[in-house]
Amino acid sequence: MHYALPALDRLPTVRGLIERRACFDLHAPRQVGKTTALLTLAQELTAAGTHTAVLVSVEEGAPFTDIGAAELAILQSWRRSAAWQLRATNLEPPPWPVSAPGARVGDALAAWARASPRPLVVFIDEIDALRGDVLISVLRQVRAGYAGRPHDFPASLALIGLRDVRDYKVAAGGSERLGTASPFNIKVESLTLRNFTRDEVDALYHQHEVATGQRFLPEAVDRAFYWTQGQPWLVNALARQLIEVVVPTDATGARAITAADVDLAKEILIERQDTHLDSLAERLREPRIRQIIEPMLAGGTLGDIPDNDRRFIVDLGLVRRDPAGGFEIANPIYREVIPRSLAGGTRDSLPHIAPAWLTADGRLDAARLLDAFLAFWRQHGEPLLATAPYHEIAPHLVLMAFLHRVANGGGTLDREYAIGRGRMDLLLRRGPDALAVELKVWRDGQPDPATDGLAQLDRYLDGLGLPTGWLVVFDRRSAQPPIAVRTSAAVAMTPAGRSVTLVRA
Repeated sequence: MHYALPALDRLPTVRGLIERRACFDLHAPRQVGKTTALLTLAQELTAAGTHTAVLVSVEEGAPFTDIGAAELAILQSWRRSAAWQLRATNLEPPPWPVSAPGARVGDALAAWARASPRPLVVFIDEIDALRGDVLISVLRQVRAGYAGRPHDFPASLALIGLRDVRDYKVAAGGSERLGTASPFNIKVESLTLRNFTRDEVDALYHQHEVATGQRFLPEAVDRAFYWTQGQPWLVNALARQLIEVVVPTDATGARAITAADVDLAKEILIERQDTHLDSLAERLREPRIRQIIEPMLAGGTLGDIPDNDRRFIVDLGLVRRDPAGGFEIANPIYREVIPRSLAGGTRDSLPHIAPAWLTADGRLDAARLLDAFLAFWRQHGEPLLATAPYHEIAPHLVLMAFLHRVANGGGTLDREYAIGRGRMDLLLRRGPDALAVELKVWRDGQPDPATDGLAQLDRYLDGLGLPTGWLVVFDRRSAQPPIAVRTSAAVAMTPAGRSVTLVRA
């Protein structure tokens, strides 16, 4: 409500496209500022007197499968949007012409362009909310009218959505490869909206300091950027937790915000599972998403996944392409949300476990924790595996659910995983105590992964500055004895001479 960055700094080429009377699409994940940026631009263009510019949405047509009914709902919403954006300018659209179903949107745009005393610019938001024949019809009407610009059709038009326009045909139930047969092959550019930079996060948070006097220390800005990687919704949500919950601004003499405060706000944000995070978590069950996220969590490789599916998950904002190669989760908060969400059902299925791993003064006792885990796994591992939504990493999710119970009420559980790592790394922290755990899976046709795992655990412990840790090898080979029989633990030596615990489960 109070603080904002110049949205158009993130879209420097849009003005040029409009001057060239271009048709383009802008796609980016949800909650990154697409609507705000284009609405701001529309207002600026109209105020400058050069164009009649407006942002409209087709989302109200989404519930309809009947083309005519969808068009009527869309055009009604357009009139409302135009009214509040253009009322003070006398540039509102004329009455929509009476047209047959399947032609109403195109005819309305044409009539509006003819009636406008200035070149008309229309930004059509939520385009990929439409499905099936309704989506195809709207795209074809835009395609058919394009040749009439600028006098008989908008001089410039943009489609705004979650995905690149080349993926719309997939959403409409057509071929999975668009090629030149796309009903919207007139675009000259496909743009995306980048995240905030570290300096932009600093500038946004500085506005709070100017308004209230409460500072975000440089270390806090650095930490906020690390956790969010500049994802706009996360940047704002994290700040909201900081100034409303962790270090309330209205408190007398509210102190400066530190990196430790940001870490605490991050945990609150993840546990709250606000709408944005919850909607991302829901997507994890979709087959197109699962086929990529599951091997990432396991540290495996993607295999033969269609380019459309790989591009789709990038457009969703769940993953990004690592400049050094391969996929990685888009930011550390998502990296936490994904496995927590997947392990949520298992966490809720856990039996009561007495915290036998704590000493009398509340410290973490690794030996007691190991005994507690082995007893838990032997008794409950088999049935709990069935509660995990991703079969390939079910043991990982059960172990994470157990360690969450350990961390609950004074600790944290951090994870590291990525394509091609061949493992998942966990770090349990509770007060001054820390336990590093590396997870490996032994599958049919593979050698025992313990040898590689011990070397990998060495590198993980080196990075953390810890003397010891656990290597957990989940044996997923067929025809193995029951979990209660095959689960064991022993001391093992790493190549660097560390004494660690090797758990076979």
